[in-house]
Amino acid sequence: MPVRLACAASILLLAAAGCAAGAPAPGPTPGPTPSPAPVVVPPPGEQARRLAVPFDAYNFSPAEIMTIESARELLIRDCMRGQGLTWDPLPRPAEDDVEPQNRRRYGVIEPDIARIFGFHAPFDRPSVARRDAQRAARSARLPPAARQAAYGEPADGSDGCSGRARAHLLKDAPKVDPSLFNTLITRTFAQSRSDAGVRRAFRSWSACMKGEGFAYPDPLAAVTDERWLTAPVPSRQEIAAARADVACKRQGGLVAVWAAAEQPIQRAAIDAHPGYFRTLKVRKDRQLQAAGRVLARG
Repeated sequence: MPVRLACAASILLLAAAGCAAGAPAPGPTPGPTPSPAPVVVPPPGEQARRLAVPFDAYNFSPAEIMTIESARELLIRDCMRGQGLTWDPLPRPAEDDVEPQNRRRYGVIEPDIARIFGFHAPFDRPSVARRDAQRAARSARLPPAARQAAYGEPADGSDGCSGRARAHLLKDAPKVDPSLFNTLITRTFAQSRSDAGVRRAFRSWSACMKGEGFAYPDPLAAVTDERWLTAPVPSRQEIAAARADVACKRQGGLVAVWAAAEQPIQRAAIDAHPGYFRTLKVRKDRQLQAAGRVLARG
């Protein structure tokens, strides 16, 4: 999981059964900067879990990506068995440990996360961290022949059993160019920041932050402060700023105002491209349906 905050709108995760999630790297997956002491990572807060925008119906949430990845694991296992090779499927993480889709859409919104991590992204929850560790351990011990069978040559997941698993899950899904959706994600988010109600909420938030000793025009300026971006771990000042950020958002109801402003903006974008969004939805649904069938038969 990245150490830095992935704030604002999420780029289309169209590749849930294709690119990143469909072709895992054969080497260990980089994790966050190690903590000097054990840290109990709080579960996602209720507000973070409830946040939703219209585009969510067309994108893949982290939980849905886990579903597709779990199906891929079983398909790769069966393919490898057919070649007399072994493949240990990764365990599925606990549902409560998986990141909500819009957890950091508006920056940090959870007091416990701000208190421990400041503006840095939190470490993975236990079962997700274990899954990543097992992925790395499996890759490290995978013999060359098994690696080639799993990932093809070159070992990028586009061939071999990984590529076949990807093709299986995409078999009934229509092709679609994600570039328009990614453009609309960025454009509509920028539009929401210009909404009159959101701008008023920004001003209220900024005044609140100033009262706490921090001068920022809006939450994105706070989270992208160069002092935090270049720090490997959060400083006391960063944590203080993040805690003030969360408190000021709550005081002015900024998250609710911003989320409400995004609703009509995103719906208008969907209405402007009905055929395109129908195709996106069909593609997503068919991948998830295919994954469900694979998981049902184990």
